[in-house]
Amino acid sequence: MLETKKQGLLIVISGPSGAGKGTICAELLKRNKNLWKSVSMTTRKPRKGEVDGVDYFFVSKKEFKENIKENGLLEHATYADEFYGTPRSYVLEHLNKGEDVILEIEIQGALQIKDVYPQGLFIFILPPSMKTLKKRLENRGTETKEKVLKRFKRAYQEINEVTKYNYVVTNDTVENATNKVEAILMAEKCRVDRIEEVYLDTVEEELHESLVDNKELNNEVKDF
Repeated sequence: MLETKKQGLLIVISGPSGAGKGTICAELLKRNKNLWKSVSMTTRKPRKGEVDGVDYFFVSKKEFKENIKENGLLEHATYADEFYGTPRSYVLEHLNKGEDVILEIEIQGALQIKDVYPQGLFIFILPPSMKTLKKRLENRGTETKEKVLKRFKRAYQEINEVTKYNYVVTNDTVENATNKVEAILMAEKCRVDRIEEVYLDTVEEELHESLVDNKELNNEVKDF
């Protein structure tokens, strides 16, 4: 009998802005009730429909810097002139309770986490093409042309970081990409190094009982 580790699995999903990582994470959470999504902290303004404390913790730059000083963030990064970070206490609390935690974060932050928590699972989301990525950024309609262009140029640089991840998934459609991520999670759960303990005593008992039964059967055959 096998028992998996009680520590939860930290799943880090990132990729260039516009790759669709947020949509994939939302679909994963919808399908898997045992996943807990960490809420990141940011200094950017909320987009339409985003809720403070649900999508992000929206804070001022002053408050963000105070969290850095107090070591309250697991990672933090600057992206398109705004700050992003992961509150440390929330993530560790859920992992220690054996719950799987999914982080949707920018690449700078993901690589910081890999340095301090290498046992995590790191998945890179790619767009099907750079043309598609540019269109997705433009269709958001939430940023100026200058900011869209800045994000697009940054994406070219970020794609070079893909080799530092465990897995890469192309987001051609949300359904296909989510299916691939789910397959990765299932495979990770079956890895030998994620097994806490093998109950060899039980295996030995079953083996002994089997040998005894075979011996008794052989004796009966001889007597016959």
